[in-house]
Amino acid sequence: MPHIIVEYTDNLVDFDFRSLLKQMNMVLVESPHFPTGGIRSRAVKRTDYVLADGTEDDSFVHIELKVGAGRSEEILKETSEALFAVAESFFSDCFKDHYLALSLEVTEFNFPTQKKNNIHNRYTG
Repeated sequence: MPHIIVEYTDNLVDFDFRSLLKQMNMVLVESPHFPTGGIRSRAVKRTDYVLADGTEDDSFVHIELKVGAGRSEEILKETSEALFAVAESFFSDCFKDHYLALSLEVTEFNFPTQKKNNIHNRYTG
């Protein structure tokens, strides 16, 4: 049940966030540690925000990877580094001429969650 949530400021208008989500999904698809049918990603545009002292047209992108419990710290570290590399590459030109704060965090669900998903059937046949 990996979920990728990308929050971004509304002043990042020249970016195809759907493309970023697809690239990030592929990191998880290509990993043997995450079921393809459980991968969900979404981007959420933020319109109300202040960065630093609020005097510049700064931007942020914050990525959260939420996963079910049970994966090793090494797997989570490798996955977060791979996802962050995709994001860094995606926004590389933005860093050249714009102030941008890019971050990624991993959250592990430890409490049982309720879910029902028949998408897995396509991949487990």
